[in-house]
Amino acid sequence: MPEYPIRTPQQLGAVLRGFRRERKLTQRAVGDRAGLAQNAVSLLETDPGPASLARIARVLAALDLELVVRSRKSADRSAEW
Repeated sequence: MPEYPIRTPQQLGAVLRGFRRERKLTQRAVGDRAGLAQNAVSLLETDPGPASLARIARVLAALDLELVVRSRKSADRSAEW
């Protein structure tokens, strides 16, 4: 399975949306699995910046995804935030 490096909050939202759609799930279905309202999932996909790590972890679990933190490759050292 391909990996998707995430360096900005907007990239996180796009990746979550992509996985949700790939799995043919609605925002409501993901919210039900994560114990969140549909609008919380929508907000996470459109503006994940203010979301708590706990909320992000719940949605990742609902999509059967995991968060991996690793050092960047030496060519990718510039900050994008």
